Amino acid sequence: MPTRQEMWERLGEEVDVLVIGGGITGAGIARDAARRGMTVALVEMNDLAFGTSSRSSKLVHGGLRYLEHYEFSMVFESVSERRILMDLAPHLVNPLGFLFPVYKGSRHNLFMINAGMWLYDGLSLFRSPKIHKTLKPKEVAKVEPSLRREGLKGAPLYYDCSTDDARLTLETALDAARQGATIATFAKVEGLLADGPSGRVNGARVRDTLGGSELKEVRAKVVINATGPWTDATRSLSEGSDGRRLLRPTKGVHVVVDAEKLPVQHAVVCFHPDDERVLFALPWGDRTYIGTTDTDYRGDPAAVAATLEDVRYLLAATNHYFPDCPLQPADVLSTWAGLRPLVAPPEEGVSESEVSREHEIVVGRDGLITIAGGKLTTYRRMAAEVVDSAVKLLKLMGQLPKGLRPAHTDEAPLPGGVDWPEDDDHDAVARRVRAASEDRLAPKVARHLADNYGMRALEIGRRVAAQPELADPLIEGRPEIVAQVIWAAREELAASVADVLIRRTQIFYRDEEQGLGCADRVARLLGRELGWTDAQREASLEAYRGEVARSREWRSESAEQPR
Repeated sequence: MPTRQEMWERLGEEVDVLVIGGGITGAGIARDAARRGMTVALVEMNDLAFGTSSRSSKLVHGGLRYLEHYEFSMVFESVSERRILMDLAPHLVNPLGFLFPVYKGSRHNLFMINAGMWLYDGLSLFRSPKIHKTLKPKEVAKVEPSLRREGLKGAPLYYDCSTDDARLTLETALDAARQGATIATFAKVEGLLADGPSGRVNGARVRDTLGGSELKEVRAKVVINATGPWTDATRSLSEGSDGRRLLRPTKGVHVVVDAEKLPVQHAVVCFHPDDERVLFALPWGDRTYIGTTDTDYRGDPAAVAATLEDVRYLLAATNHYFPDCPLQPADVLSTWAGLRPLVAPPEEGVSESEVSREHEIVVGRDGLITIAGGKLTTYRRMAAEVVDSAVKLLKLMGQLPKGLRPAHTDEAPLPGGVDWPEDDDHDAVARRVRAASEDRLAPKVARHLADNYGMRALEIGRRVAAQPELADPLIEGRPEIVAQVIWAAREELAASVADVLIRRTQIFYRDEEQGLGCADRVARLLGRELGWTDAQREASLEAYRGEVARSREWRSESAEQPR
């Protein structure tokens, strides 16, 4: 893989498609277009998955709750895409059991919810990871002993999938790059270029925010706006914009606690006792995370953060459902906050939770194609629809490239999924990774690499065999190792400390110190790989400390001190 700097240097020649935005949708568009044989450039003002795509609930799911609003087509599309993603990225998209406790006085009775489960399985053509079953109260007590038993009528157990949203985005972009796409991060669009006579958008002015503020003009036959919460801001850069606001962003906050504080074996579905919003308590290895909130947000998308009110709201729900495991704000290890780039409903008075998760593709009078709304699970299908729109526009302009081919994005696995075992045996892959390292990796570390990198972890193992010091842990007692930092710089376009600690690994969320104890070491390793000056290294380190501080801002609102 070229480095981030080499990708920047490749920008300049006219391309068929310029994608603005390096989240999951933008990466999916770049992958689809490149696989069809188009020339593609993607520009992202920060790191890949910087925004919503690393701050989701980290679930690939069919949207069971959409059945309540009779959105059957959305559920069918989602469960179909869930099956495809399990095949494309089997190391990253893994089955997870969801327990849906039903209590006396619940909004829906057990019979109705069980009927909904059969419909959910049916819409998936009974190809869910497992068919649901309904547990009796005594069975629930065995599988989730901490869950409140008073008034419990039973609990359907159904299956969706968990994922690492940032790494799913990354691998999608890496596959696009393998197909010839230029993926330029820290490349901020400062203006859109337009053809004089027609006013049609035909490129962008792009600033290198890391390498000396160089400005380039990138010309393209079609420009696609896939900037998530920044959608309206990007549209406003065009003089031909109609000025209409497409989005109604809502904020979703998650909190992370030690699994010993809140032990769950399944994703437990809860209705908040105050407003009946759906929440989850989800198992995450040695951690548990809880989410999510849903509140309107009008501020800077880059500055979104949890508040004390958000944290207390989430803990109130878990304390209601898990009375034997009471949590205080001081128990929260980390938080994340993201924005759902929802399409604004045409009518007034719609609550945040009722805003549709459907996506919308808008082709402006200036020719700018914008994708808004949607959800992580359906990103691949959304991307294909956007590229179909681009192809139609190119045809109208008489500029359709020759020799286009089907993308087959539903069949071609992402890089880590290539040659993954058909029986989905993660432990078998981990054993191969350990063997590749000549047993220099502990079994726990080898499994960690297999789960995060898939079959690409074999190459990491081989590098460890050649350089045993790469197996050193970044944090004592944790599975992340030095090799991951080197790999991130050489193979995964990492260009900052935050890129590594937040999105290439999840140390930012999982470590009790949020990676502050190893940040200096990571900065030095990256500095050697990327040729940083002392000033550049310190700037990257300070920026990471700022990210940690933002995620902890809510603590200053509380009289309670973090542990």
